[in-house]
Amino acid sequence: MKSSSTMDPSARIAAASSDAIRPRGRVGNTALLIVSKYGTLIAMALMIGFFAFAVPNGAFFTPNNLLSIVNQSALTAIIACGLTMVLVVGEFDLSVGYAASLAGVLVTGFIANQGLPLILAVIVTVAIGGGIGAANGVLVTKARVNAVVATLGVGTILTGLAFGYTAGSPITQLPEEFTWITLARFAGIQNPIWFMLIVVAVLWVVLNRTSTGQRIQAVGANPKAARLAGIRVDRAKIIAFVIAGVCAALTGVLLASILGSGTVSAADGYLMDSFAAVFLGSATLRDGEFHILGTLIGVLVVSVGFNGLALMGTPTFWQYIFKGGILVLAVALSTIARRYARR
Repeated sequence: MKSSSTMDPSARIAAASSDAIRPRGRVGNTALLIVSKYGTLIAMALMIGFFAFAVPNGAFFTPNNLLSIVNQSALTAIIACGLTMVLVVGEFDLSVGYAASLAGVLVTGFIANQGLPLILAVIVTVAIGGGIGAANGVLVTKARVNAVVATLGVGTILTGLAFGYTAGSPITQLPEEFTWITLARFAGIQNPIWFMLIVVAVLWVVLNRTSTGQRIQAVGANPKAARLAGIRVDRAKIIAFVIAGVCAALTGVLLASILGSGTVSAADGYLMDSFAAVFLGSATLRDGEFHILGTLIGVLVVSVGFNGLALMGTPTFWQYIFKGGILVLAVALSTIARRYARR
């Protein structure tokens, strides 16, 4: 066997690569497997246990509060599931929060200022959200603009349009039936939860049980191979962006219904929350792959943290620290999961 000093450079690189991916041992591999697939679930269980004891009077672990956590998760889950489709296809969308804010302004404006019927206003707003997604997709696929730059630029434009449409003032004077979109209950469960379940179910079926979903996953896995297999890569990416735009618009409509007004920048904060949830979800049950069920679990983890901190009466700045920390943790867990999958 040749010593390392007598090996040619290519052989030394190959040997080093082999050593780098060699399993570290049974215990290390088992720990890596647990973290890569169940780290998010373990974190959520630990948080629930901590808050169950730390929150005074046992106010955290009650049926009403647990249902409230799910209800608070609904809008984040909807926008995060749309974002998941874009990440599955291998791109980014930084405009979803801004698109949701614009949607909230538009739907309320259509009703209060233009006098459109409620259903028509919602349909037009959601369609505009799809158009925003299509514009993002065309910029990324046809104009070849980097997805981060394109969607961040589009998001900034959307903020400007929202300010221009409202002159910076909230839109109020809305009919009662608009607020009842989210205030009403069905079978004792708040409507936002039902909207969330419908979106999650539909997108799970689309991604896992349809040819469109299979093409989206194939493009995300290997665009060159997908193109050689006859898949229209650009079309698959544009569809993913359109879905993200529709989900963002739906989130904006529901948020405006909850607030009872259309407010500029009301949904901007959903951008970071949704990214944290999607990356947390990629480290749940799969080896670093983005998927709808994982995203839902990731959303619940973030909501459990926010709810517990609020019930403990912690200062607001801790919520921002938690939000940033959970995003960093989410990306770290996702990276660990992908490393395990490559091994």
